[in-house]
Amino acid sequence: MTTDSLAALRDSYLSAQLAGNRREALRLLVDEGVLRGIPIPSLHLDVIQPAQQEIGRLWQENHISVAQEHLATAISQLALSHLYRHLPRDPANGRTVLLSCVEGELHELGARMASDFLEMAGFDVRFLGANVPTEHLVREARESKPDLLALSVTMSYHVPALRKAVAAVREVAPGLPIAVGGLAFTWAPGLEAELGVPFFGKDARALVAAACKMFEV
Repeated sequence: MTTDSLAALRDSYLSAQLAGNRREALRLLVDEGVLRGIPIPSLHLDVIQPAQQEIGRLWQENHISVAQEHLATAISQLALSHLYRHLPRDPANGRTVLLSCVEGELHELGARMASDFLEMAGFDVRFLGANVPTEHLVREARESKPDLLALSVTMSYHVPALRKAVAAVREVAPGLPIAVGGLAFTWAPGLEAELGVPFFGKDARALVAAACKMFEV
């Protein structure tokens, strides 16, 4: 599919979101996407993600209400759930990633996409979702002993929670590699260097590439 065709699919999907039309949104992704041979990663990053970013912009600029933003986001959550069964998966590489949004962070769509991309690359992913209290994150990291911890933060005012989470995990698992990512890094350049993490992902593809390089898989 050409770039223009993908852009048209994205715009149609966005229109379905704004109309609150779940059925049409899923029809577009399946009939115009999966069944026409568009790779799942492209549907994630070239259709759902940019449409969702536009929803965020419209909300921030007060062009749509909180209720409309929630409705649109719920459609993207449903879309990701529906596409999950279509994910192409590489053979298991024996590595486990614990992925979580920091405490207070309710925006989990980007993190969920990252978990799907990691799974497609052969990683075993334990996705904790949104708003995980730091103490429970620490407990899970200690008990499940993952090979990598990936933390997501979307809103810049949750950066202090990210700092707290990184520090707390390092107290109980000093050797655990930590990846960080999310939209908040757009407004906090250099944060990954300040935290001293091995790497951070600007998007799902970058996170997977860095993880594969780290573990040589």
